[in-house]
Amino acid sequence: MERKINKFLLKWKTDLIRKPLLIIGTRQVGKTYTALDFGKQNYQYVAYFNTDHNTILKDLFKKERSITRLAEALSIISEVPIVKNDTLLIFDNVTDEDIIKGIKLFGYDKNDYHVIAITSSRDSLLKFRGEEFQYKIMTEMDYEEFLWAIGEKEVAEKIRYAYDNHRSCSVHTKALDYFYDYLITGGLPEVVEAFATNKHYGYLDSIKERVFDINKSELLNSKNLIDIERGIEVMESIPKQLEKDNKKFQYGVLGYGRRAKEFENSINFLVTNQLVYRSYKIRVAKSPLSSCRELDSFKLYLPDDGLLSMRYNLTKDRLRVDENVKQALYENHIAHTLVESGYSLYYYQSEGKAEVNFVIQNRMGKIIPIELATKQGSKVKSLSVFMKKYIVTDAYRITESNFSTKKNVRYLPIYAIFCLNEQLY
Repeated sequence: MERKINKFLLKWKTDLIRKPLLIIGTRQVGKTYTALDFGKQNYQYVAYFNTDHNTILKDLFKKERSITRLAEALSIISEVPIVKNDTLLIFDNVTDEDIIKGIKLFGYDKNDYHVIAITSSRDSLLKFRGEEFQYKIMTEMDYEEFLWAIGEKEVAEKIRYAYDNHRSCSVHTKALDYFYDYLITGGLPEVVEAFATNKHYGYLDSIKERVFDINKSELLNSKNLIDIERGIEVMESIPKQLEKDNKKFQYGVLGYGRRAKEFENSINFLVTNQLVYRSYKIRVAKSPLSSCRELDSFKLYLPDDGLLSMRYNLTKDRLRVDENVKQALYENHIAHTLVESGYSLYYYQSEGKAEVNFVIQNRMGKIIPIELATKQGSKVKSLSVFMKKYIVTDAYRITESNFSTKKNVRYLPIYAIFCLNEQLY
């Protein structure tokens, strides 16, 4: 399946200052498949190494510091010729420090060896730090990639055309219907592929349940055993948290008498490892937004819409009529799309209870509010108050209606959030 990261990989391959590349992302987002497919399409040889509990590689990298001898040994181990510029070396499931130090050696070479390391552990970033590496975060498939996968590339192109040219989308109804499929399916490649071939939701849920369990198992890497149980509680509570009118994370949902101090480490671990995404409350909006955040007031989101819809036992028919669940899924979708585009999340709530669902700061320092509304007749008072108070000239309002613009507010259909990935600069 076509992935957007492929463009980045092609650029990396021809980069004059190319370094070994670390691809980091949660499990099951397609890191290994993408790297192997990229190697198959663009190199004469691909040498793949699963480093998980690989004592042979660990001993090799621990003892050998010569690039030439390392290449010779790796060729013998993989039974693949290690040819400069013609072989892609892929090291998967990398967490061991000795192996990381060994991979770093290729960063000192003159760009002759092409090396990709893959990990799902954010903690590994600390071990990889240095000028010897380049980094790329990989996430699940967005709605545009989903459309590509199910053979609807033309729909994706028409959505982008409408966004870029400030026009209404000629396939609006069709795009919204497919978006409902995406909310239920999610963006995990294995689930998307299964949907594209047989479209049986029961089978898809079995895959998503397994992936959700895999994500929960990442908590086993937590240093404190009690944090494992609490982390699972937090993840399991997110559907209930988002279904509330007030979507702020409330410890009371976890059980009577639960306190923030009990869950602080677990939540930080989940956020650090991208198992959940966090949005902080702000009462004022000034640059930088990070200086305005309230650390004890936040919302949590899941990184995949399909994992969330599974917890609701959702069907397309129910999605169309259940406004609480729809609001939860829409807000979750906007949140993970923005985070995966590189933005920190904030939501605005004034003393007068006016709330804007998302406030971000783009790479030029501009503060941009994004408001979500699921009903066409919903008022825009909160967004208007925010724009007037902070002299904001650009804002987005997300609805189920077609593209339009009113008084400096761009109205985007919910399915077009992926267009913001490359536009909010």
